[in-house]
Amino acid sequence: MAPQESASTPELGASSASGFSRRTVLKGLGVGAGAIAAAPVLAACTGGSKPSAGGSASVNTTSKSTSLGSSGSDDVPKRAIQAMIDAFQTKTGDKVSINTVAHNDFQNKISTYLQGSPDDVFTWFAGYRMRYYAKQGLAAPLDEVWSKIGANFSDAIAKASTGDDGKKYFVPNYNYPWGFFYRKSVWAAKGYQVPTTFDQLKTLCAQMQKDGLTPIAFGDKDGWPAMGTFDYINMRTNGYQFHVDLCAHKVSWDQQKVKDVFDNWKALLPYQDKAALGMTWEESAQTLAKKKSGMYLLGSFVTQQFTDKTVLADIDFFPFPAIAVEGQDAIEAPIDGFMLSKKGGDNGAAVALLEYIGSAEGQDAYAKIDTSNIATAKGADTSTFTDLNKKCAEAIANAKSISQFFDRDALPAMANNVMIPALQAFIKDGTYDTKNLEAQAKTLYASQ
Repeated sequence: MAPQESASTPELGASSASGFSRRTVLKGLGVGAGAIAAAPVLAACTGGSKPSAGGSASVNTTSKSTSLGSSGSDDVPKRAIQAMIDAFQTKTGDKVSINTVAHNDFQNKISTYLQGSPDDVFTWFAGYRMRYYAKQGLAAPLDEVWSKIGANFSDAIAKASTGDDGKKYFVPNYNYPWGFFYRKSVWAAKGYQVPTTFDQLKTLCAQMQKDGLTPIAFGDKDGWPAMGTFDYINMRTNGYQFHVDLCAHKVSWDQQKVKDVFDNWKALLPYQDKAALGMTWEESAQTLAKKKSGMYLLGSFVTQQFTDKTVLADIDFFPFPAIAVEGQDAIEAPIDGFMLSKKGGDNGAAVALLEYIGSAEGQDAYAKIDTSNIATAKGADTSTFTDLNKKCAEAIANAKSISQFFDRDALPAMANNVMIPALQAFIKDGTYDTKNLEAQAKTLYASQ
């Protein structure tokens, strides 16, 4: 999901103004040539708005139409965003045209998109990747919106929505924890117990393998999923702050702490799906559904793939086990939401849409369709939460530290151009080169 695109990536093409697509959370780092070649374009659907130097300072309050650039191209988020927009249009009478692009393609061309003729509102993420485009002057500040919706969010959420200049640039919609998901019926039949330590996890994996299961489902064809494993092993081995400092290149990659992460991961490689590099995360999810794998380390969005209600009701979750420091205190729970392009900064309908998205009412409209995530607004309806929803929400609420995904906490080019090939090489043969990682990081971060 790197915001920086490859120079060789072709321009994206127009998508239906009324169609939606998927939000595959972190899928944007997939840069396979085949996927890019077939990419539709991020079209110029600006809803008639013009550039505004000060963002919301000169809002045209008479505007009754706006546009949304969406990366939500999977079925569930596609329908969920549509439901939210329908509710907004019914409530306000405003019209929203939607330009939907496949998730990977949207993110691989985001820089070109924002510098061209972007939609007024666009789907994006909290963390470094939000601050990056705000700092580039490609997003309009949302302090006016936050003056209306600020009370709906916790201090931690507000902080995650703030740019380097202290202004708000992001309206959160939901977040979701990463952890191990598994089928309760399989575990009950085999007598498996939830591991809380790394040694227990390895022992469990060995038993699952003896029982004829692939212990850990894994699909890294698109490149980004492996970062979740790296993040967790790093935080469990070295602590949350080291994760933050490494992502910001405040510490060197060429040191023993980083080597320890890879060495700890080596202990799991024999238990991860051997076909991982040729499988998407969706394909890997099916191995869990079909009881061919024992567990799956991914975000709670994985449950979108379980359309059979019997299977969905059989899914449970546990946090990544402790390894060395801080126990299980940190959790990876990225925040997804929306931003306002600089060119959409004077559109009153766009501002109204973002205010609605930041309300419990707006987030409830989304969550009625997509039950795999946790709404961020206070007052959002939790009455229909499943036991799995409750467990995920509690895991986020009880965490002492919440990380964004690596490609959101780090420089986009570091995630896309360096980590994907490095982690895929490691998955293939267990080799790593921390000196090379440090050399590339030094060059990339020095250019910022």
